[in-house]
Amino acid sequence: MTTPEPTPRTRLFRTSWGTPVARVYGPADAPPDLTERLGEPGAAPFTRGVHPTMYRGRLWTMRQYAGFGSAPETNTRYRFLLDQGQTGLSVAFDLPTQMGFDPDAPLAFGEVGKVGVSIASVEDMQDLFEAIPLDRVSTSMTINATASILLSLYVVVARRQGIAADRLTGTVQNDILKEYIARGTYIFPPGPSMRLVTDTFAYCRDRVPRWNTISISGYHMREAGSTAVQEVAFTLSNAIAYVEAARAAGLAVDAFAPQLSFFFNAHNNLLEEVAKYRAARRLWARIMRDRFGARDPRSMMLRFHVQTAGSTLTAQQPENNIVRVAVQALAAVLGGCQSLHTNSMDEALALPTERAVRIALRTQQILACESGVAETADPLGGSFAIERWTADIEAEAEAYVTKIDQLGGAVAAIGFMQREIQDAAYRWQKEVEAQARIVVGVNDFVTEEGAPAPRFQVDPGIGDALAQKAQKLRAGRDADAAARALDALERAARGRDNVMAAIVDAVDASVTLGEICDRLRGVFGTHQPAVTF
Repeated sequence: MTTPEPTPRTRLFRTSWGTPVARVYGPADAPPDLTERLGEPGAAPFTRGVHPTMYRGRLWTMRQYAGFGSAPETNTRYRFLLDQGQTGLSVAFDLPTQMGFDPDAPLAFGEVGKVGVSIASVEDMQDLFEAIPLDRVSTSMTINATASILLSLYVVVARRQGIAADRLTGTVQNDILKEYIARGTYIFPPGPSMRLVTDTFAYCRDRVPRWNTISISGYHMREAGSTAVQEVAFTLSNAIAYVEAARAAGLAVDAFAPQLSFFFNAHNNLLEEVAKYRAARRLWARIMRDRFGARDPRSMMLRFHVQTAGSTLTAQQPENNIVRVAVQALAAVLGGCQSLHTNSMDEALALPTERAVRIALRTQQILACESGVAETADPLGGSFAIERWTADIEAEAEAYVTKIDQLGGAVAAIGFMQREIQDAAYRWQKEVEAQARIVVGVNDFVTEEGAPAPRFQVDPGIGDALAQKAQKLRAGRDADAAARALDALERAARGRDNVMAAIVDAVDASVTLGEICDRLRGVFGTHQPAVTF
C-alpha cells in the first residue's frame, strides 16, 4: 500500500524557478556528457571546485560580517571574533558611509553607526584596524558606490603600518550594477560608476595585485526575491558588463580577470543551492573562455563568498534561525565556496549580540571539524538529482544571459531584471500566504512568544560624537594640502587620469569621504532612477 503524497496546500514540489521536482531521479536524468561537464576539481570547467584538494588543503575563510557604531567599538568586535577563531574580517559600513556622507551631513542624521560602522576619514580607518596587522589578515569590505574611497583608506592605513600595498589581501565588493537592480545604495549615474570600477581594476592590477577588485553579487538580488536561476543569470550578466567595461578601458582580460570574485546567497533548499554554485562555476568558465578568449585558468575560475540568507531569518522563534543557518552553511560548503559568513539568530530583530555571533561562527567550525564534509571535493557530485539540477540551472541561466544580451547588456536591462525579481518575489509570497510553502513558526507550527531575548543596542549618542570628530579633523588638518588634493581629484574626474590614484592622495591628506563624494557629485552628477507607474 502506497502512502499518499502531501496535498499542495502543505507541500509545493517545485524549484524556486518553478520547475517541478521529480519524485526520484535516475541515470536518465544525468546529462549524457556528464564526464566532460564534471571534469576534475581545480580544472576547467571547475564544476567540482576551483582547487584540486579543495578543503583538504585549506578550509574556506570564516569571515563574519560585522560593523556598528564607531570604529573603536567595531575594532573590539573584530578582535573578539578573531579570538574566537574567525579567519578573515568582513566590514559592514553604515548607510551614510555607503552613500558618501560624513557623520555631520544633514542627510546622515539618525543613521550614523546604526547598520554598520561609520568611516569618514583615515583616522577612522586607523581606529578600525588598531592592533590588527593588515598583512596577516584578509579583509572583505561590503561597499559599492564609495568602494574606491574605502579601499584607498585601507591602502593608506596599511602604508602607515609600514605594509606595502602589494602585501594586502582581501576583497572590495565594488558591484554598483546590483545596487541599481536590487539594493539602492548608489550615488553616481551608471557611466561614471563603471569608470570608478574599472579605475579600481587598473590601480590594483599595478599596485595591489593580491586584492580582489570586485565581488560581483547575486546575494542582494536573492534577498530581493529572485530565484536561484535569476541569481546566477543576473550576477553573470553583470560580470559580463564589468569585463566589457574593463576591456573598453584598455585592460587585457587575463590581466584583471584573476582578481574578479563573486558573492552568492545560501538559501534554504540545500540541494538546489549546491546545484546553483556548481552551475555558476561551469557557466562562467565557458563565458570567459568562449566569449572573452581568456587563456589563464585563473581568469575562468568563479571564486565566491557566500552569506546565509538574511531574508529567511524570522523574528518569530528566532532560535529556529540557528538551524536555518546551519542548513544554508552546509549548502555553501557542499557547493565549494571560498569564504563564508553565517548570520546570527537574532538578526531579524537587531544587530547580533556577541553570544549570537559566536554561535554563528561555531556553526562553521562544527561543519569544518566535525561533519566530514570538508574531507572530499564535491561530495555530492554524481548524484542524479544534483547533476540534473546543475544542468537545468546552467541552461536556464544561460537563456536569461542571452535575453539580457539581446536587450543591450546588463546596464540597459536594469529595468528588466528588476521586474523579473519583483515577479518572482510576488509569486513566492503568494505561495507562503497559501501555505504552499511552509515557513516554520510563521505560517505553521506557530507558538506563543515568550519574553524577548536581550538585544544589542547602538549608543544613541554616537552620531553627535562622530560628527564632532569629523569637524575637529577638518579644523586640525593642513587645509592647503587638502584643498590641493581635492582640486587634483576634480581634474582627474574631468579628464582621463585614474581617479583612484587621486583618491589615495586625497585621503592621505585627511580629506574626508563626504568631501570626496561631494566633489565627484559636482563632476558626475547623481543617479536619478526612472519612475514608472
